[in-house]
Amino acid sequence: MIYRYQIIIEYDGANLYGFQIQKKGNTVQKLVQSTISKILKEKIKITGSSRTDRGVKSWGQSAHFDTKKKIISTKKFIYSLNFFLNKKLISILEIKKRNLSFHARYSAKERIYQYIVLNRLASPSIDKNKVWHIRKKLNLKLMKKGAKKLLGTHDFSTFRASNCYSESPIRTMKKINIKRINKKVVIQFKSKSFLRNQVRSMVGCLKYLGEKKWSLKKFTEVFKSKKRILCAPPAPSHGLFLEKVIY
Repeated sequence: MIYRYQIIIEYDGANLYGFQIQKKGNTVQKLVQSTISKILKEKIKITGSSRTDRGVKSWGQSAHFDTKKKIISTKKFIYSLNFFLNKKLISILEIKKRNLSFHARYSAKERIYQYIVLNRLASPSIDKNKVWHIRKKLNLKLMKKGAKKLLGTHDFSTFRASNCYSESPIRTMKKINIKRINKKVVIQFKSKSFLRNQVRSMVGCLKYLGEKKWSLKKFTEVFKSKKRILCAPPAPSHGLFLEKVIY
């Protein structure tokens, strides 16, 4: 008999080479599935909901795996996994038994990403490598107007990485929230799925708007051009968090 389990993973991707297994270097998938394999004494492969890049962090990455063994105590299993994984700044937060029809990637209805900007003169100490430090005060009113242009179903080719393997650049942006919390600007994006580098590229363009390097007209023209070459430099990966995957 085969049992399918879903796990929720928190991680700091600063010293990892992204989620997906690579030829070189540690990744979330490599470390988690090797640890599960060690504990269950069975070769395990995990499938993640989102292929986060190097440096990206997660509060709620979702993944699933199949095993021939029924996990009797999920509490003990989580404790055992975290005993090994916490050293690599990875934590398993939850484990749930699922039907074999459940798929961490294809069953997802929404993914929520959050990008954090530290918008002040002084460089970060506590939040170093967890935020994008921007000294110039950002105009949130302009950024919100730009974000409104991105809502709905569009061709997001402008924000698509050249090495993105998605069949279509069409995506539906359901929600974008921009708010200032003390000296931080938090930008939240909600969609069923995203193109590779899409969130970071959108943040880069919104930053140009907030700094008034671009007018709203210029921002809209760049977005509608579908030309990657016109896109602002993408925001660095260390300010990006995968917040939650909704099923």
